[in-house]
Parts: sequence; structure tokens; C-alpha cells
Amino acid sequence: MKKYLYILSPLLVLALFFSACVSSTPGAAPTSGAPATAYIMPPSSQQTGLWVNGEGKATYVPDIAVLSLGIEAQEKTVAQAQNSARDAMSKVLAALKTRNVADKDIRTQTFNIQPIKQWLEAIPVPTPRGTTEPQYKPPPKEVIVGYRVSNTVTVKIRKIDDAGSIIDAVAAGGGDLTRINSIGFTIEDAAPFRAQAREMAVKDALNKAKQITTAAGVTLGKVTYITESGGFVPKADVRSFGVAMAASEAAPTSISPGELELSVSVQMVFDMK
Repeated sequence: MKKYLYILSPLLVLALFFSACVSSTPGAAPTSGAPATAYIMPPSSQQTGLWVNGEGKATYVPDIAVLSLGIEAQEKTVAQAQNSARDAMSKVLAALKTRNVADKDIRTQTFNIQPIKQWLEAIPVPTPRGTTEPQYKPPPKEVIVGYRVSNTVTVKIRKIDDAGSIIDAVAAGGGDLTRINSIGFTIEDAAPFRAQAREMAVKDALNKAKQITTAAGVTLGKVTYITESGGFVPKADVRSFGVAMAASEAAPTSISPGELELSVSVQMVFDMK
């Protein structure tokens, strides 16, 4: 027995030495049952430095109007509804052509054929004469009473001053079947305004970084990371038109595009000395 213990004792000493080395390794997490040791995780490269956001905006006057319009016809049969919608849309397209709207600026947006359903009360079953049984009334049922055909197109009007007269011409051509859904505004070339907003966003981020480092008493270093977001050109929808429009002898419809705003955001990371 003594010889057996004498052989195992070096192994025990080696195990104790290995355990002590592990517990004292820098950065190693403490194991269960062992004395707690302090350790610091190295910071990630994405978490170091000064992170700031900057925003820039530029305003512009739109030069293009985007008009969503269409025809909606309702008849007892699909064929009748299609014919009515087809004739009205042909007149609408002809009105657009007379106002110098190019074919490339007219795009079909939606085309739908839908049944029109209605709940109807069923006719009661008459009570046989001479009987005392109550009169039987079947439950109401849903039936198709007609069909609706709608055809919507998106029209790009490259001269905004003509937007009002084009709307009036379309309403006159399509008559009571005309539907004006919305009008939006955009610009053909947004690059100069996007560059202006981007430059303002970078300057805003730099000013913020300088202010922060000055207040903190540190020196601002070089830029290590930068990213950009935004810069898209929005379309402002105006839904002030009625569901249907008819021709009018009054003054042309007034359309005012106003000004739109383009915004760009940047995120920058700086070293600190």
C-alpha cells in the first residue's frame, strides 16, 4: 500500500501545479469552487473610439408630377363592365396624348375584375292552407348582382404647370367613370441636392466630434469608419380629389408642388488621442 501511494504522489503534485497555473492565467474565467480572480475582456474594435451621427438636409422644388388615375365601371356582366371600362380608358389615354404625355410616361398600375355581392332575403315558403304549421323562412344568402372592372395607370407629367389641365382633360374624357387616386411630386435629377445634404451631414458629424472631445479633454484622431443612409427622394401624396370627377367649365384645377426635403445621415467613428 505504501509503495502504491508513493507512485501516485507525483501525479497528485502535477495535478495541483496544473490547477494553479490555470487559475492564474490572465483572462481566464473563474471556475466553480475556485477562488474568484479578476479578469478583463479585451474591447472589440467596433466598440472603441468616438461614434457620432450627422444629419444634413436640402430642399428642392419638384419638376415632375406623378399622377395615379383610372377608370372604374360597374355592370351586370363581366363583358359589359369590360366594354365600359375599355371605352372610358381609351378616351382617357387619348386625352393624355393630346396633352403631349409620352407613351413611356404612362404605366399600368392595377387591373381588377371583381364580383359585386349582396345579401338577399330568401322568399318564405307559404304555409299550406288548412294547416297550423308555422311559416318557414330560409336564411339570407349572398348572391352576385354585378361585376366591377377597374383599370389604374400611373402618369408622369414632366411639366408640372400642365398637371391641372391634364387632370381636367382626363376627367372630361372618362366622365363619371374617372377616378383620380393621388398625385405626388419628385425631381428628375436629385444628385446635386443629395451631394449638398451629404456635405452638411459630414460637417455636422465633425462639429459634434470636436465639441465632445474638447469637453472631454482629449484629442480627436483620424476617421476609422463612416457610413451613409437616406438620400432618397420622397413623393408627397396629395389626396384632395374626389372619387369621381366630371368636366367643368370653371378654371383649370390648381396644382401647387411647393418644396420637398431630402435628408442624408452619416455615422462616423474617430480615434482619440
